[in-house]
Amino acid sequence: MATSLLATDGYKFSMAEAGWPLRQETFYYAHRKGGLQVMPLDVEAFVRDLLPTPGPDDYEYLARYDYEMGVGFKAAILRRERLTVRAIPRGALFYPREPIFTLTGPSALVSWVEPLLLQLNYRVQVATQALTDREGLARALSVVTCEEQKRIALETLDAVGVKPVAITVDAEGYSRRVRALVKELVDVVEDPARIFEVGLRAATCMEQHELALRACKDAGVQRTSNVAMASKLGMIPVGTMGHEHVQRYGSDEVAFRAIRERRPQRSSYLLDTFDTLTSGVPAAFKLISEDPGAGDSIRFDSGNKKLQYLYAVTRARDLGIRPVNILEDGLDAEATREFEELRRQVGWEPSAQFYGYGGHIVAKAMGCPFTRDRVAAIYKLSRTGSTPVMKFGNELAEGKQSIPGAPVLLRRRSGSGPIGLVAQEGEAVPEGYFPLMESAPETPSLVGAQSVAPEDARVGYSPATQALVQDLTRRHFPYGR
Repeated sequence: MATSLLATDGYKFSMAEAGWPLRQETFYYAHRKGGLQVMPLDVEAFVRDLLPTPGPDDYEYLARYDYEMGVGFKAAILRRERLTVRAIPRGALFYPREPIFTLTGPSALVSWVEPLLLQLNYRVQVATQALTDREGLARALSVVTCEEQKRIALETLDAVGVKPVAITVDAEGYSRRVRALVKELVDVVEDPARIFEVGLRAATCMEQHELALRACKDAGVQRTSNVAMASKLGMIPVGTMGHEHVQRYGSDEVAFRAIRERRPQRSSYLLDTFDTLTSGVPAAFKLISEDPGAGDSIRFDSGNKKLQYLYAVTRARDLGIRPVNILEDGLDAEATREFEELRRQVGWEPSAQFYGYGGHIVAKAMGCPFTRDRVAAIYKLSRTGSTPVMKFGNELAEGKQSIPGAPVLLRRRSGSGPIGLVAQEGEAVPEGYFPLMESAPETPSLVGAQSVAPEDARVGYSPATQALVQDLTRRHFPYGR
């Protein structure tokens, strides 16, 4: 079945229009945590099955909701033959922080696929659990949200040669739990119009996300980042800005100007790609001060968001501007109450503060441990054109710095050193290592693999990767972090 062009997050369309949709870029996929895991499928085949096929009414729908697409995007989406997938083979084991695969191709195409690609984490977790703990697997899969999730689980078990387990579908129970979670959030903010849903990448499949969105709509929430489901359910597609957009431009201010000056709609500025307080906030407020009546917003993401919020509100008052505050990452009802209390304390209007929720409602209500957050699945831009790029974020301890360049994964077969070595495409392979992304498929197995290496000896950077990280760090933080 062809994948709808609308089956992605709304901000993918706005970022493509404010960027270079035909430029060749590289993204990589990884899990930041979760221990040793197994790849249960042929990644390239999986990726190519996800690529979109534009329908006759898709572009008309996008234009109706402020996502009118240009000729560059339309050409990029069709250039499938220019997509290169470099991946670890089916059956290969991998550790947290290792790049499992990379996609290189036209910017709009390799960016578009992110939300659906991130759902791969569910298959990986099912396969890993199946090969390590069948009893735990049976408990984890005893009840699922929908028929598609059940099909994916059984398909994965078959792929790794494990007998199926009994699985019950409880769509009604899942929908009921989502409604309860969303109703609690609505009660906290007192107006469902101040809430939008961003959980496509936290879902295991599109059918599950549709159930969640129907429940959100029942609770009064009308906005979602899932453009396909917005179209199907009569909701409003929305989006802010992703780190990839800022990485492309290498500067908060330049990136923010691109989104504002290439699209006539209100802009939303993501603050933390490099550093929220020293770079993101000053750049955003500079642009907002130039046109204070535009209704632009700022979005807080990583780090100490309460501190950032108080600083931003204080600084905005000093400048005489009133940006809209958007809070998304890691929010639940308790955190929302805290930010609502902060809003009241500083005298910020309810109409100028909005909240986006993803995993809290889509994954928490799932009743299954195999969530995206459990392994921290990511898909990050690492090279735009010939320029390596990184996301830094605010908290080094969070381990959210991304890998730059065109990363390849090497595996140690003999000698000493990290079990996994993140090198760069074209870099000489050190003695004792081999390129895992070019090796033959294996039979999936995790037997005896858990004690291969201590945590701190599993993954390292090659000299070329280390040099890129150091160079980009010096460039963005010449006086240190």
